[in-house]
Amino acid sequence: MTSETETGGATGTQDKDYNLIWYVEACLNNALRLEGYIQDAERAKDTEVADLFRKAQADSRKGAELGKKLLRARLGEG
Repeated sequence: MTSETETGGATGTQDKDYNLIWYVEACLNNALRLEGYIQDAERAKDTEVADLFRKAQADSRKGAELGKKLLRARLGEG
């Protein structure tokens, strides 16, 4: 369900800002979840899977950092 206008009525935050906040949170949450998956793979001595999850975790961290940088700029904290 999408709208052609930003609302923000329910949250008090414009949709585009809320979406950016959600994106950063999702990236950080994913990085944290992947840490557990990495540990599981290491316990199983499956380096191939552990390496895959490490790469995915790095991508999630990068996404979070890019999102935080953009969010700071958008909210005027430079």
